Amino acid sequence: MSSGMNYAPEAFIDKACEIGEFQIAAIGLEHGHIYGMCKNLENAGGKVIKVWDKDPAKAGKFREEFKDAALVSGEEEILQDPTIQMVASADVPSERGPLGIRVLDSGKDFFSDKAPFTTLAQLEEAKKKVVQTGKIWAVCYSERIGSESGIFAGQLIQQDAIGKVIQVIGLGPHRLDASKRPDWFFKKTNYGGILCDIGSHQVEQFLYYAGAKNAEVVHSFVKNFHHPAFPELEDFGETNLIADNGATNYFRVDWFTPDGLGTWGDGRTIILGTEGYIEIRKYIDIAKSQDGDQVYLVNSEGEKHFSVKGKVGFPYFTALILDCLNRTENAMSQAHTFKAAELSLLAQQNAERI
Repeated sequence: MSSGMNYAPEAFIDKACEIGEFQIAAIGLEHGHIYGMCKNLENAGGKVIKVWDKDPAKAGKFREEFKDAALVSGEEEILQDPTIQMVASADVPSERGPLGIRVLDSGKDFFSDKAPFTTLAQLEEAKKKVVQTGKIWAVCYSERIGSESGIFAGQLIQQDAIGKVIQVIGLGPHRLDASKRPDWFFKKTNYGGILCDIGSHQVEQFLYYAGAKNAEVVHSFVKNFHHPAFPELEDFGETNLIADNGATNYFRVDWFTPDGLGTWGDGRTIILGTEGYIEIRKYIDIAKSQDGDQVYLVNSEGEKHFSVKGKVGFPYFTALILDCLNRTENAMSQAHTFKAAELSLLAQQNAERI
């Protein structure tokens, strides 16, 4: 896969329900992530039964993958359908927050691509709406929940393989493929900024691996180093965080993946614990293997390498459907979902610009 825009990972998933027990609609197909989001929900037992996008061509292409999804005439036809339990969306980032408010008001749960918000005001409105309606506002932070190596690393931490986590380093490079990107991708008010957008993945992973509930943005920086044709694009960003439990984080996100790399980005995470460390090579093991999902562990027992593609699955999607059916909170807590968004927005808002 040369472009992250259309990256839609799938893995084996336990069924949460029988077909027909959990019905889904898709609204807003601006990013290719919607395919992975919906495929994995269907793998977990859900069924996509309706779709709408303002661009009929996008909706038509979607129906090639989801043949049972009826193309409707507008958003309201979905929001007013009492048989639909969840709406999934990968709309323009600035539109995801307002859409989520409408979805929750219609009595449905909402599953948004990241970044779920482009402003802190959108986030605050969403927090209030969740309390008011009792509905779930889920976010697809796919660089962890859609990564078997990312999930496996979390399992190692839970098994105390490296002791207490004290630092997480996250590297999130992406290939730009500018000619294949839509116009909104290059407009700051639409995509929110690099730390708000792909940086949200990194913040979520840090909070999860460190077992933190909150963190402080110590420093953040953004810049357009090399793309003067797109003046509103930030092609580089970095952030330092300190968690409420003392763990620290540095992450870097950028649009500088070279053409010679065999995939869209060499995403890596290095997790340091008091008793060892883990390195996750998510999408490729450069100059060694084109297979991603490689995990390296070093602790008192020695050096270990785990190739986990096809062995772990994506349990988040099963848990999310069960949360919606049973009104539980096991896939990802609402507080954690929103805190990852909040910290990425704060990093973006306070970023140093030179």
